[in-house]
Amino acid sequence: MSGDHTEMPIVAALDNFSQKKPLRFHVPGHGGGQALHPAMRKANLPSWDVTELDGLDDLHNPSGVIELAQKKAAGLYGARHTFFLINGTTVGIQALIAAACCEPDSAIALPRNVHRSVLGGLVFSGARPVFIEPQLVPGFDFAAGFTGAALKQVLQAVPEIAAVLAVHPCYYGVVGNLAEAAEICHRYNIPLLADEAHGTHLRFSPHLPPDALEQGADATVQSVHKTGGALTQASWLHLAEGGRVDRKKVAGVLRLLQSSSPSYLLMASLDAARQQLALCGRASLDAALDTALEAARAIKAIPGLTVLGPEHLARPGAVDYDPTRLVVSFRELGLSGYEASRLLAEEYNIYVEMADIYNIVAVLPIGVNREEVGALVHALAGISGQVRGAALKGDSPPLTMPQLPPQIMTPRLAWLARKRQVRLETSAGLVSAEAVAVQPPGIAVIYPGEEITPAIIEYLMVARDHGLQLHGAADPRLGTIEVVDC
Repeated sequence: MSGDHTEMPIVAALDNFSQKKPLRFHVPGHGGGQALHPAMRKANLPSWDVTELDGLDDLHNPSGVIELAQKKAAGLYGARHTFFLINGTTVGIQALIAAACCEPDSAIALPRNVHRSVLGGLVFSGARPVFIEPQLVPGFDFAAGFTGAALKQVLQAVPEIAAVLAVHPCYYGVVGNLAEAAEICHRYNIPLLADEAHGTHLRFSPHLPPDALEQGADATVQSVHKTGGALTQASWLHLAEGGRVDRKKVAGVLRLLQSSSPSYLLMASLDAARQQLALCGRASLDAALDTALEAARAIKAIPGLTVLGPEHLARPGAVDYDPTRLVVSFRELGLSGYEASRLLAEEYNIYVEMADIYNIVAVLPIGVNREEVGALVHALAGISGQVRGAALKGDSPPLTMPQLPPQIMTPRLAWLARKRQVRLETSAGLVSAEAVAVQPPGIAVIYPGEEITPAIIEYLMVARDHGLQLHGAADPRLGTIEVVDC
């Protein structure tokens, strides 16, 4: 045995973070425990960390308490069936893709701003992705939904499409016209799948966009830990009444992909979150919405800051938004969202969900504290004054997403192919064997099977040289990129 084993680096880091008593505007949505169900807060959680014992049922073949809990969740959302997920929304999306695109030569239509977890579904199923360009929200420059016209064009051009995947809402809380997408898909007798990771709470307020099942989606996956009050990795997958997704196929894929040692803590948190949403969701969301709208009005009055609002949503792919997700642009200040996020953390002990070149995203959880939101507004005003007073300019990398590259082979074939590493700077014209995404928001710049273009190389080099987080590459520093060795 070698090394110093007296230290516990992860334990120490988490304890240090907790001791700082940070203000949390990020997922999980329980806000450090304050919005957890009282039964979860009071429980001796280690004593609940068990396995499939008598009376506790089996996630992979439920016929007792897990089955009952899933039925209650299905009833809450008007679903035909609900599956509990203990590997996050990632496993649910992958299961839906594999279940819907199981025929040889199947294709799936999906927006380019899907989460990087979709890659697993494409590799697992062998489906060919047909990407749809999403609409950008002017002034904020993030991708929202796709238009009905773009979807029709893709479905007419590619008869092999077996399913359509939509993101509802996107990371920034904006939704497209999902009802129109559902109507178009069903005209072609194709299922509409929804990545609703950020929309567990939408059903519980008439002042929020309708959720995916309400708008005609055939199946949806929700990260209950993000906005529903469950523990991290706790999600659920809903199949619509009369939907076009086979329940047995989904169950079969989940048995392959989910852990054979499911966490009862995660399943208990799903059960508790369901009850809390059913009994208290409306009142909690009304309070959160009032606080969020009040904060948005205050932030709008701060010089140099712009808050996402209905006035910014004049495009078919961006028709509504979730106000409990405060999207603040620092563009007029000349400050990057990355730098603003750093200042909030280092100088104000405030942690937000994400940052990009221009914006930050602060998630207001169910049960949000009004005083804490007031502290966020105060901090933003302080940053505005600091930056304007010092005539600072943030280090904003000049990033514009490159055009979609040519697709040479499916992600599965590229993933399984023989590979080699080459310098990123010399990779133009080669076929990528890996997905590379700038995080957040985790949108893949290049997928396995796509040709690496000069524009993609330039984009990745700028992101790398500005120290942005890069995910998916075998070389975490992205000095090299993995390509298919033809």
